[in-house]
Amino acid sequence: MQVKPERKVVLGFFAHPDDAEFFCAGTLARLADLGWEVHIATAALGDGGSATLPPDEIAAIRLAEGAAAAAIIGASYHCLEERDLQVIFNKSANRKTIDLFRRLAPSLVITHPRHDYMLDHEQVHLLARSAAFAYPVPNGSSLPLVEGSAVPWLYYTDPLAGNDPYTGETVESTVMVDVSTVNDRKVKMLACHASQREWLRSHHGMDEYLDAMNRHSTSRGQQLGVAHAEAFVQHRGHPFPQSDILHTLFGEK
Repeated sequence: MQVKPERKVVLGFFAHPDDAEFFCAGTLARLADLGWEVHIATAALGDGGSATLPPDEIAAIRLAEGAAAAAIIGASYHCLEERDLQVIFNKSANRKTIDLFRRLAPSLVITHPRHDYMLDHEQVHLLARSAAFAYPVPNGSSLPLVEGSAVPWLYYTDPLAGNDPYTGETVESTVMVDVSTVNDRKVKMLACHASQREWLRSHHGMDEYLDAMNRHSTSRGQQLGVAHAEAFVQHRGHPFPQSDILHTLFGEK
């Protein structure tokens, strides 16, 4: 098991464009500032994200928004091109996810929690767990194995609003990261997703898209005694690293 990363590569792997921006963009920004190579990937295209535009048109818009948001922190954006509301842990999606991980060879992965408000998120959780375990296996992919590939540190973000959807209880984090100094970049990243921001602004009559993100990071920040924070639960099953790399890097708990 790893005790320190051989490769400073982080992958935020999520269901839809804008998921990473809500829950871990601040941590990704801080990692970028430390010189880490940052990748954001989504399983789905975002083709369900409009009440007026057809699927392919809104998907093209949302993919461009995802790339623009990632570029703010010097990250690369990737998409497996699954369809919204149809993300399933099956052979095809699993193969694509393992191959993505194989190409990027991340030493740190951040993804959705096991329990969340929609099944696309929960299925991506399974895909991430599978690929994190499988990608360093020599015969796990036909793609070449990148030197330094190893089972990565794996962390789960908060579910929506930080509450377990099955119990309603606030999720207990294992580590929190102070993102106060990079919150402006996090806001800019989320604002790149204008198609979603404008839809919610017209629906709610306020900038609910950004307000919801700030409310949550402020709430977690209060627990840490800072302005803004992001909370995570570390996966510590065999054979994943047992040390807490986020705590080591950022010193928060």
